[in-house]
Amino acid sequence: MYGVIGKMIAVPGQRDALIAAILEGIQNMPGCLSYIVARDPSDGDAIWLTEVWDSKASHDASLSLPVVRAAITKARPLIAKYETRIETTPVGGHGV
Repeated sequence: MYGVIGKMIAVPGQRDALIAAILEGIQNMPGCLSYIVARDPSDGDAIWLTEVWDSKASHDASLSLPVVRAAITKARPLIAKYETRIETTPVGGHGV
């Protein structure tokens, strides 16, 4: 398995719009076992993404899906910065 945990900072006041744009692009991604978008309760502009994939290849391939490309295009102007990105190797758990 392959995992990614990341923190994004939205343009001030645009966190909910960024979340909506991301959520539009996560349907029907082959190999995606879990994709969670969460608000950071301590930062009104931050979100956390937690992804679990069957493989890194599936993750990389998802970036060329039309629905994902469209979501990236819509989300990009709403992102002030990427603050954290950590690759992981999930080994199990509830929902995986």
